[in-house]
Amino acid sequence: MADPIDFYFDFSSPYGYFAAMRIDGLAARHGRSVNWRPILLGAVFKLTGGRPLPALPLKGKYSKHDMARSARLYGIAFRLPSMFPIATQAPARAFYWASDRDPALAVKLANALYHAYFAEDRDISSPEATAEVAATLGIDRAELIAALNEPAVKDRLKREVDAAIARGVFGSPYIVVDGEPFWGADRLEQVERWLAAGGW
Repeated sequence: MADPIDFYFDFSSPYGYFAAMRIDGLAARHGRSVNWRPILLGAVFKLTGGRPLPALPLKGKYSKHDMARSARLYGIAFRLPSMFPIATQAPARAFYWASDRDPALAVKLANALYHAYFAEDRDISSPEATAEVAATLGIDRAELIAALNEPAVKDRLKREVDAAIARGVFGSPYIVVDGEPFWGADRLEQVERWLAAGGW
């Protein structure tokens, strides 16, 4: 079987959200699976000098318009959260903790967390809110909240972020197909063509 697609994303990234809602279906059409890999853009920005889109003159205003337009194009529920951007350590740690137990459930959790933030305006930066979303999938709320503070869980996320940076990941979403990198939700069409054609 062909290698999985690596899908890097930050839970505070609207374009990561748009890609997350489509990546598994795209991969399945080409007989691929997806390795979901949440990262922390804050750590990436320290290296690249980047800043969240709303903080950028001119580009920030445009990006808000583009996010809404993109959501309409893709048919994805979206409203810009009242708290944006947010720290995403809690949801990212929750994902990796869940993934070590049940990878399929972790993907469902990632989708639920993204929907909670970008469709329902729930502040998933808090461990409590993350755990509430997880509980809707049958994950024990108290167990998850306790896990988010465990050194092993914190270290796991740090290792994942460091490995992503070492691989060259600098944004969200960032998709790697057989070693070929694609940055941005607007590159999913290229990803699909690459999978269909075997590159060009």
